[in-house]
Amino acid sequence: MTVGSHAEFFAGHTVVEVPADGPLPTVDDPTAWRIATSEWDRGRDHKLSPEFRDAFEHFLDRADESVEALVIGSWGYAAFNGAPIAQLCEAAPRLPNLKALFLGDIVGEECEISWMRVGDVSPLLTAYPGLELLRVRGGEDFRFSPVRHERLRRLEVESGGLPAEFVRAVLDSELPALEDLELWLGVDEYGGDTTVADLAPLLAGELFPALRRLGLCNSEIADDIAEALAVAPVVRRLEKLDLSLGTLGDRGALALAGGQPLAHLTTLDLSHHFVSDEVVAAVRAALPGVEVDLSDPQEEEEDDDETYRYTAVSE
Repeated sequence: MTVGSHAEFFAGHTVVEVPADGPLPTVDDPTAWRIATSEWDRGRDHKLSPEFRDAFEHFLDRADESVEALVIGSWGYAAFNGAPIAQLCEAAPRLPNLKALFLGDIVGEECEISWMRVGDVSPLLTAYPGLELLRVRGGEDFRFSPVRHERLRRLEVESGGLPAEFVRAVLDSELPALEDLELWLGVDEYGGDTTVADLAPLLAGELFPALRRLGLCNSEIADDIAEALAVAPVVRRLEKLDLSLGTLGDRGALALAGGQPLAHLTTLDLSHHFVSDEVVAAVRAALPGVEVDLSDPQEEEEDDDETYRYTAVSE
């Protein structure tokens, strides 16, 4: 399964497409401007699409310093054209009030998530010291470097296969204001080789002192992660825990229900799961005061006497 729809809302703002020509439309609600181009360079040299470059510059010429939220869709064909990270960084002086950025609002029919060529996204944080929310989506050449950022409150990384190197770089970063961390770990077939051991510094509860929501999503090792979280110190200071979109089964669900107390959580998202009806009932009974989302149950598939579970988003 792939991502099937573009964002309609982002960071509390209504997403509005930037027109190719003419002035920006007059809007009353807080707006996240969305920029995308469908033209792409067939040379496959991974350079920035000239069409996107020009479209973004044209947007900057029409925008003013009040822009707070920006959504970047297709930058040409994301499997061949490089993401416009350098161009976004260069534009920082012209977007001094930018607080929220979504790089990669691209659906499967435009480019499979595992094909999206992104690069190192951490320079965006260096370029925009006032950024409070960074959401990035990608798969191919998807990288992060350790960084310090004083104001980032929310980091969302969406991938069908998130490399362990990316995860370790996030955990090596200094993000004192980070309240919400969401990582789509994905599957090993598409580069998602993160293990529970890679997550150990996060689970130990010593990182990100402001953290109140943790999402370890879209993972094929969801049962292993759930067992680790059942005893992880970080859980004690969370308000929301999200293991959605992955392959969680009875083993992981029972570990959560029988592990350390979770009554302090407001929400526990386990949607898109492989948990049996009996264990679903047991989890709900164990957490009567917690909003537990066990929607979107899945069925294991069988082939040649092997059973398979699939994450919600891989390709």
